[in-house]
Amino acid sequence: MVQIIYSGAVYGVESKLVSVEVDVSDGLPGMDMVGYLSTEVREAKDRVRVAIKNAGFPLSPKHITINFAPADFRKDGNAYDLPMALGILSHENNLNRNNVMLTNESRSLFAKSLIVGELGLNGEVKPIRGVLSLVCMAKEHGFKHCIVPAANLGEATLVSGIHIWGVTCISDALLLFSEGFSDIAKEGLREQMTFETVYPADTDFNQIHGQCMAKRASMIAAAGFHNLLMSGPPGSGKTMIAKRIPTILPLMSEAESLEVTKIYSVAGLLKESEPLIKIRPFLNPHHTTTKQALIGGGTKPRPGAVSLAHRGILFLDELPEFGRGNLDVLRQPLEDRHVMISRTQGNVTYPADFMLVAAMNPCPCGFYPDMNRCKCSQSEISRYQSRISGPLFDRFDLTVGVNPVTIDELRSTEFEESSAQMRERVLIARERQKARYEGTGIRFNAELQGSALQTYCKLGDAEEEFMAQVFYNQNLSARGYYRILRVARTIADLEDHEHITKMNLAQAVCFRRLDTEEDFDHD
Repeated sequence: MVQIIYSGAVYGVESKLVSVEVDVSDGLPGMDMVGYLSTEVREAKDRVRVAIKNAGFPLSPKHITINFAPADFRKDGNAYDLPMALGILSHENNLNRNNVMLTNESRSLFAKSLIVGELGLNGEVKPIRGVLSLVCMAKEHGFKHCIVPAANLGEATLVSGIHIWGVTCISDALLLFSEGFSDIAKEGLREQMTFETVYPADTDFNQIHGQCMAKRASMIAAAGFHNLLMSGPPGSGKTMIAKRIPTILPLMSEAESLEVTKIYSVAGLLKESEPLIKIRPFLNPHHTTTKQALIGGGTKPRPGAVSLAHRGILFLDELPEFGRGNLDVLRQPLEDRHVMISRTQGNVTYPADFMLVAAMNPCPCGFYPDMNRCKCSQSEISRYQSRISGPLFDRFDLTVGVNPVTIDELRSTEFEESSAQMRERVLIARERQKARYEGTGIRFNAELQGSALQTYCKLGDAEEEFMAQVFYNQNLSARGYYRILRVARTIADLEDHEHITKMNLAQAVCFRRLDTEEDFDHD
């Protein structure tokens, strides 16, 4: 008789159902495994056999055949050890260790359960990646129970509406079926999700002296989810400002939190003590980061920085140092809000809905256009700035110069607006956008495209005339023109204006270009 144990395979951040079909019959002792398997899955047969023996359970000298269905996609990972072991032991008639006994009624529970877990040689159940995605898939397929490694219990219990059981060894898993899941006290319970995030006291905007334009640009970027580029000499505060932008963003909703947690679960970056990601990600990769680390991928695809920054901020400090080739891979996820990685085994898609914040020096030494301090030649400056391609530069809705702080600003005792106050204004602007775009699929002003721009960014006669002058005087492209409209729409929301005013447009134009933008290579 064939015993079917249900498990799952993680692809991207989603999972597919896998049936582990185990047949034990008379014949030459051994184990055959089929079903389009990776090397690591094939190696599991030796691990499972030794784990069963060391756990103290009998293993009859028979021929074992295990099929992983469906066979039309590759099975990777280490989640199939425990299902294999349970499928093999379900054929044994004498499981007396720890009073374990599988009846026909016990075996019928396998059809209602999804089981995942890696085995150690001593029968211990070890944690795996992507448990949150697997449990979500189990719920969608109508399973009543889900058995996971005890170390993954925290993230698994974030999903409601399904019974979650954490096990530490093969014996624990068999005991659950033997007792018919009667010991409710051992069941993992979904924790109460709270999102009252307290940021460290040393990451507040009230610690930034001066820099009014950069603070204003940060608030506009947060309100409309716009990409932001800051340029200025070393030590002017670009990195300090960027690290404080998360403190003025709205708190994550439950749905966003689970979405981000699922990505970190697949990447194996969740902490057992903190299984739920409650604050918006802030990724700050070093400029020596490779394309693969930025975008994701590998022989066995893993999420990159753009996906780990999903629903949060990807901060690229020293932007030109990343190299033009590395930076250009960001263009597609910035437009599509996801990353598709193609492999011979199939395509994997990771979400990548992030806000790009970048900082750069205007030249290699950092002091241009102060020619008293800058020692770079014009060709060096042009070559340095051309590391950022025109198409990537055009994807920054806001650009702002960050000048050095004066001694008077540093010593000033005047009140500086705090992150909490700035966040309140951002939240009001977000609420206006939520009401305006209800039912359209648009969430932020940064997502306005095509006909939506015409609908939600209508201009009066005076505003139309102003924008015509700006268009011809600054030789704008269509993308640049629409970029100004999107930013102006956000500024109007912050100012509680129903319609975009001439002043809103003028402010958006101020954030349109850097003083050195004409030196960027737009080819």
